[in-house]
Amino acid sequence: MKCILGELNKRLRGWYEYFQHSHKTTFPRIDSWIRMRLRSILRKRHGGKGRGRGADHQRWPNAYFANLGLFTLAAAHTLVCQSRKGNH
Repeated sequence: MKCILGELNKRLRGWYEYFQHSHKTTFPRIDSWIRMRLRSILRKRHGGKGRGRGADHQRWPNAYFANLGLFTLAAAHTLVCQSRKGNH
């Protein structure tokens, strides 16, 4: 999983740099979709099928991915918005 997150984080950072001026509601939805796909990978590795939903949220909560170092678009956007407010 760390290898996947390493590659994913590179792409997410690049994607964020390009789309950072998107509407703020865009980022949490994309973050949620990314975590769902990561849960699907973990579920498949444990012999399950389908998308990462339901009990998978308890098995692998958002904090699990945060502890592994997953870059989140919503957090990056919030940080940028806070730093902009402080500069005025």
